[in-house]
Amino acid sequence: MILTCAVMLAPGLSSADIMLARQAELIQLLKQDCGSCHGMTLKGGLGPALTPQALTGKAEAMLRDTILDGRPGTPMPPWKAFMTTQEADWLVQVLQRGLTDAQ
Repeated sequence: MILTCAVMLAPGLSSADIMLARQAELIQLLKQDCGSCHGMTLKGGLGPALTPQALTGKAEAMLRDTILDGRPGTPMPPWKAFMTTQEADWLVQVLQRGLTDAQ
């Protein structure tokens, strides 16, 4: 059975683009792995805050590239081995909207 999600998708992405189970995996990665440096509430820590306010004015392509390629010379690792470009774009949009308690 193929599960898709019609809610919680970023604008421009259809439910067929990222399956519900994969969305949950990406949110878990965001909360746990990213949260270990960016703070468990994503309000900053070793790395900068990833809240909608902190990301205001930052280009989506730059944010996506940072997720995928990391930041050389900093603790920010590349995550391209763990997600596609499309999934990184989805995560950027989730971060720009802000995580909800339901996520």
